[in-house]
Amino acid sequence: MEVTDIGNKEEGKVWHRKAAPGKSVLVTVVRTAQQAKTVRFLHVAFDTTGDSFLAGDQHGNIYVFDISRNRFRLVQKTGQACTALAFSLRRTTEFLVALADYTIKCFDKDTKQLVSWMRGHEGAISSISVHGSGRYAITTSLDTAQLWDLDTFQRKRKLNIRQSVGIQRVFFLPLSNTILSCFSDDSIFAWESDTLFCKYQLPVPDCGPKISYKAFAVTRDGKSLAAGGRSNLLHLWCLDSNQLIRVIQMPTQVRTVRQLEFLPDSFDGGASQTLGVLSQDGVMRFINIHTCKLLFHVGSHEDAITTVTVSPNGRHVVAIMDNGSINVYSVQSLTQELNKPPPSRVAVVSGGGADQDLPNLKVQVRSEVVQRPAKSSGRRTHVKILGPPAGSTAEDKENELPAGLNKKRLVAMLKAFGEYPAKYRMFVWRSLLCLPENHAAYSSLTDKGLHSAYLTLHDKYPIKSLKLQRGLQRVLSALAHWAAIFGEVEYLPLVAFPFVKLFQNNPMLCFEVVATVIVNWCQHWFEYFPNPPLNILSMAENVLAHHDKELLQHLVDCGITSQLYVWPLLETLFSEVLTRDEWLRLFDNIFSNHPSFLLMACVAYVTCCREPLLLCSQKQDFEYFFHHRNNLDLGAMIKEAYRLMGGTPADIHPSNMLSDLTPLTNGQYPVFNHYPEFIIEYQSREREKIRLQEVEYLRERQEVSALHTDFVRRQAEEEAYYAQQELLQKAEEQRRNILAQEEEKLTQQRAKLAAMKRELKVKELQLLDATRRRFLKHQQDLRASQVQRLDQDISRKMELRERETAAAVQNLEVRQMELEAQRRRLEQHMFQEQERMGREVEGEVEMRMRRAEKEEERYTELLHCTETNMQALEESMAEACQLGLESHWQREVAERLQQVDAEQERKREKLAELHRQTLAEEERLADTMRDVAGRKWDEVMSSRAQLQEQQQPLSSAGGLPQRPSATTAVYVGTKSATFPKQAETNAVCLNSSSPSESTSTNFSLDRGRAQLDSGERRLLKEIRELRQKLAVRAREGSAASSQSVHTLSSVSQ
Repeated sequence: MEVTDIGNKEEGKVWHRKAAPGKSVLVTVVRTAQQAKTVRFLHVAFDTTGDSFLAGDQHGNIYVFDISRNRFRLVQKTGQACTALAFSLRRTTEFLVALADYTIKCFDKDTKQLVSWMRGHEGAISSISVHGSGRYAITTSLDTAQLWDLDTFQRKRKLNIRQSVGIQRVFFLPLSNTILSCFSDDSIFAWESDTLFCKYQLPVPDCGPKISYKAFAVTRDGKSLAAGGRSNLLHLWCLDSNQLIRVIQMPTQVRTVRQLEFLPDSFDGGASQTLGVLSQDGVMRFINIHTCKLLFHVGSHEDAITTVTVSPNGRHVVAIMDNGSINVYSVQSLTQELNKPPPSRVAVVSGGGADQDLPNLKVQVRSEVVQRPAKSSGRRTHVKILGPPAGSTAEDKENELPAGLNKKRLVAMLKAFGEYPAKYRMFVWRSLLCLPENHAAYSSLTDKGLHSAYLTLHDKYPIKSLKLQRGLQRVLSALAHWAAIFGEVEYLPLVAFPFVKLFQNNPMLCFEVVATVIVNWCQHWFEYFPNPPLNILSMAENVLAHHDKELLQHLVDCGITSQLYVWPLLETLFSEVLTRDEWLRLFDNIFSNHPSFLLMACVAYVTCCREPLLLCSQKQDFEYFFHHRNNLDLGAMIKEAYRLMGGTPADIHPSNMLSDLTPLTNGQYPVFNHYPEFIIEYQSREREKIRLQEVEYLRERQEVSALHTDFVRRQAEEEAYYAQQELLQKAEEQRRNILAQEEEKLTQQRAKLAAMKRELKVKELQLLDATRRRFLKHQQDLRASQVQRLDQDISRKMELRERETAAAVQNLEVRQMELEAQRRRLEQHMFQEQERMGREVEGEVEMRMRRAEKEEERYTELLHCTETNMQALEESMAEACQLGLESHWQREVAERLQQVDAEQERKREKLAELHRQTLAEEERLADTMRDVAGRKWDEVMSSRAQLQEQQQPLSSAGGLPQRPSATTAVYVGTKSATFPKQAETNAVCLNSSSPSESTSTNFSLDRGRAQLDSGERRLLKEIRELRQKLAVRAREGSAASSQSVHTLSSVSQ
């Protein structure tokens, strides 16, 4: 058993190694998330084909598993766990998902898009049932059931019930418009889906234990309903008669039935006989509802099953295990026992009439043999043992068949009913043909693979069903490996196809049936190979000539041979001219009689159709007649065949040349060599040679095809290239025309733009000229205002300076007057002091002279020697005396002179500051003049230099000169103290010189002021001249600019 972990993959293979034949579990699918945590699968649902199914896990991921293609892929992530799944029957790519939030979503598995979102339930949705037409769907929850229209995804009807009675399940019955609703009180009602009219209610037995239905299952034909619940009893109803027909008791291990599923069969016509019962122990037991025999089971106590889904074609069973994994079972491997003949003991269960009691219906399920039901007081159950009677003859022994059947009785039954029961037909055929079921021999043939003659069978015989086509290839390949001639017979697929279609689920039985037919009913067919069997056709023609000479003569007259009216029936075994049911009825009779019955059936078909054949005259009409179905009574044809079998003379009867039935041998299949071997070998060699030639031809053809493809590709590329170049040239021409037009438009636009630019330029120049004029006017006004402000500042400063000068002059005059008065006072005081000192000195001199006279005599010689020293001493003494007398006066005079000097220094500094300011203003005025008139720079510089030269004497003259009178007075004073005669003379000079000094000072101030005024007047005169020159130049420039603007405007126009 292979285990596939899909993990987080979005697509991949379901299994990596196909399960061996006979293995019931094909694959186990698990999903492991991160940290090795297993994600449980919750629900699965098959599509209508039965080849793929949906699976939803607890994380809300929906996967599609395609068993036929061995692929899976993730189709949706819903984000929440699903509670039910179902495929839409009308649009096969859409599916419905019921989610944990009580909503239903419809998705497309190919595009992975959300198609619709349906809301309306207030509880968890337990099931989804889709109508057979695919238009409607029913969703069921515990409290309500809702009917949805899948075309519009709108709710059509809603079923509400009382809270005390819950809903178990509501679903559609197959092949009808009936809705079946099952409630928790074990009541079951049938409703009409269009009108919701209650059609009937199924009767529930009052006696016996209450089952409390939980699980329900309906056969594909919608005629039988099985129900189970909290008991080991199963109730089986017939929905046609609305009666309970059987109560099946499961083994004692079953206490509760959790799920019921019918297992479909290809040949049961929808009336499924196998029922799967999932119980509480996790084991699903499959039983036959008619024989009540336990057929097989899946699951165990250790590997319990949670839920099961059966594919509609009955090939696979998908089970969700208790551990959350998915097991995919092969029904063919599980039902190997079904193909074996039933045991000789058969239990006949009484029918379920309306007046029959429940104990009479109860049948127990046994795993080995079918036991008879318990006896009841009303009716007895009869058990018949099918076996030979006590006294059997040799003929009866010849009629004995395997599995206890008797050929004579089967033929009698066939003649009575015209056919075998469809339920037991395969079993009867196997018994009549005595098939050996050589599994090992058949496996050895199939292990050789497909025969080379049938590798391309699908090209000659295309079949829609791939399974049927593969089955036909396997059977034909096995026949070709068994006998070489079967690889050369062209009509063998026509012979084998009806049996392959009938036994497609059991290829070994199909092979043995075809082989038996070929060995017995196709005797002498291959003696004239590759031509039709002329000996067999001549036998049929002899029989026809004996029984209907007129028809044969008509066929001869029309040129129709037995190869045209017998061989088409034989090589197809009537499969082209009969329906399926008619073909089965015919072969019931063929297999039950001598092999010559097949030829008699051909003749009977021709004779029964004699009327339309007599009307035909063209060969094409006969060919069409024997290759297509016709209106024919098969019963009459079979009776005619039996009449021909009994009424044909022995000398022309085909039974003389055809041997009786020879079954296939057990263990190994017999050797088949009833054909010309040299022809087959020759054909094999020729075929091999042809095959090699074909291989070589195919190789060369492939090379030629590749070269041709390459040539075609290159030619197509070349044509495409030339077409593209042509298109490019056309496009280029078109683009050139467009470009020419665009260039012409662009030229016009450029001309317009140039004109607009000229106009804009003219306007711009006009605006610039106006702006320049306005700017010049503004500059002129600004310069005029600046010059006016400068004039005002100069005049204001001149006035201020004049006032300051006048004030200074006045102060100087006042100060001079004060100094003159002080000088006079000082002179007067000094004169008085000199007189006093003179008197004192004269007295001292007289005293010293008297002393000297006294000592003259003594120092006559010394006086003569030191006369000079005495004079110096006298001068120093006089100077000391003078200094001592005039020290106070000298200090006062020095202090006052210092004050006068300080005041004069301040005035000089103030006048110097005014002079510097005047120079700064003049420099700014000069800079302005340089900016306005650059060409007059030299003149302005010369004027400035002259002005500075004129201002320097003004600045030197404007400062107040230091008075040398005080120093001179001091100096003279000191000298006069030493030399009294000189001092007196100097004092007199000081007094006499003061008026002259004051006069000179006054004169110098007036002269400097006059010079400054004259310089300013000259400067103002030059400024006025410069203004006039600038105005003239401005007028000339404006006239020239206006003339240029006028010229440009005339050019642009």
